[in-house]
This record gives sequence, structure tokens and C-alpha cells, in this order.
Amino acid sequence: MSQAVLILIKPDGLKKSLTGNILTRLSETKLEIVAAKMVRVTDKLAQEHYKHLKDKPFFSELVKYVKGELHDRRKVMALIYWGNDAIEKCRDLAGATNPEQAEPTSIRGSYGRILTSGLYENVIHVSSNEAEAEREIKLWFLPEEIIVDLYPVKEITIRDLKRQDWD
Repeated sequence: MSQAVLILIKPDGLKKSLTGNILTRLSETKLEIVAAKMVRVTDKLAQEHYKHLKDKPFFSELVKYVKGELHDRRKVMALIYWGNDAIEKCRDLAGATNPEQAEPTSIRGSYGRILTSGLYENVIHVSSNEAEAEREIKLWFLPEEIIVDLYPVKEITIRDLKRQDWD
């Protein structure tokens, strides 16, 4: 069954120059990348992404982590992989969330670590299921940034929209 999955290469993965290694590992899935971009993560985006963990004692540190405040890398690489069993294939390659419990050959087992505070620096995020993948993809990407039609869309008109443009 074809499905989409959100992948985030987190700030620690970028700081350690692991992007190429991680993408090479993900290429083993034979899935298609249908969207990719570098994102400067805002407080709002980070909090919404991890809203299911808002009651955890590590929530504020987790928000700082994904925003890049702990690594002086205020960016994340966001990708959407698409194809048969995308979530399972990518989660298998990523390994367990806790780097110490991840298979040593997995991405998190190879490159992750646990801080003394208990926060997992696991270099990569992979959507956990189809419902979460859809929620996360819609949070991180606009429909026009994705080269396949994943979900139904509507046209909207926005008046007085201000945005930056090239000079």
C-alpha cells in the first residue's frame, strides 16, 4: 500500500554532517522523495509538532532541540518519502527512539545519543503511523511543495498577504 511519511533530519544530524549518510541509508527503502526543504523551525511549529508530549517534563527542552537551540543549527531538513509501506520501511531503518535501545546498525543506533538530562538526540524523526504522517506533513509542507497529490486540497484566496520576494 502506498503511503507518505515525514522524515526530519534534526539539528544534531545537520551539525554532525550526517545528512548524506542518512539519505544514503534511506535510499535502501527504494521509496520516492516527493518533497524536501530546509526549515527554520519556529516555536509554534515545534510545539505543534510535539503537542502530544506537551505534558512531559522534557517538553521545553525538546522544543529547543528541534529548533536547533542546543546545537547552534537553527534548521531542520524536512522530507516526505512516498511508496509502498513507507512508514514501516523508514521506521525500521531509523531504529528505536531511544538510541541506546536501537539496533546498532540503525540510523539512531549509529548516530544517536542520550544527553545527561535524559533527552534523546536521535538525529531523525519518522512519522509513527498514517494519521500522524498526514498531520505532520500538513504541518510542515504546503500542498504546492509536494510533487504528488497526497491529500485533498482546496483553493483559498488570501487578501493583503505579505511575503518576501526577490529584490
